[in-house]
Amino acid sequence: MNPTLTALQGFRVGHWTDPEAHTGVTVILCPEEGCVASASFAGPSPGTREAALLAPEKRVERVHALVFTGGSAMGLAAAEGVVRLLLERGVGHPTRMGPVPIVPAAVIYDLLVGRPVWPDAETGYAAAAAASDAPVAEGLVGAGAGATAGKYREPVDTGLGSALVTWRDVRVGALAVVNPVGDLYAPDGRLLAGHGDREAWMRAADLRPEEQTTLVAVGVEARLGKRTARMLAEAGQAALARVIRPSHTPWDGDAVFVLSSMAAPEAPLPVLSALVQEAVEAAAVRSVLR
Repeated sequence: MNPTLTALQGFRVGHWTDPEAHTGVTVILCPEEGCVASASFAGPSPGTREAALLAPEKRVERVHALVFTGGSAMGLAAAEGVVRLLLERGVGHPTRMGPVPIVPAAVIYDLLVGRPVWPDAETGYAAAAAASDAPVAEGLVGAGAGATAGKYREPVDTGLGSALVTWRDVRVGALAVVNPVGDLYAPDGRLLAGHGDREAWMRAADLRPEEQTTLVAVGVEARLGKRTARMLAEAGQAALARVIRPSHTPWDGDAVFVLSSMAAPEAPLPVLSALVQEAVEAAAVRSVLR
């Protein structure tokens, strides 16, 4: 059984990793017709591409891929390689010229973990070309290769995790790149990554807000609109507070994306909200428990 995001119909995930530089790219490919999508951004310093069109009031509803990457703002170039691959496959938003791939992206700052290099269009293309419906590779791979926690003292490795949760016929998957300034905890309160040092946290006054952020992708099969997707993204942000402490600080720039393949009937919003929170929590924990 596949216990990760790619168990959902139509979702494929691929990584490109530079283990020496501790950076990489993770690409989530949607079905060819795209996914209805929205997102929630918390914190002062999110690094994103195509974020504005995800707002519920914007006209374009579907995206064709989502890119998570290291390299801070420079790493956003990886999305260009994903666009190129989708163009080669004839996938994109229909226009009179032809299909135009819609590919949002978000970054983490990992430039101080390994060598200060970053993904580019070629590495984004490679990650997209590697995408499959096999169980998602987890740990220090893809965009999680340089992810850390506890940066108010010395950074501690975290990584990338993915999880699948179900209730009856409703399934929700999540993929998380856990890179907070705070610590990562298990649901039972065990410290998983970081220091658990409240006094050190209270004294941490010289942190840089652009150097930490957690990225989450949530996949659902149930039919929904952009407004509902945005509400579920907010639920995903709430889930981060269960396992990251402190969470959503002035130094974080957390981003949660919700993608629906529209492959299954509608599901009750309270059910989806609960499953989203369970999936996000589990994916974050699996970034270190693998």
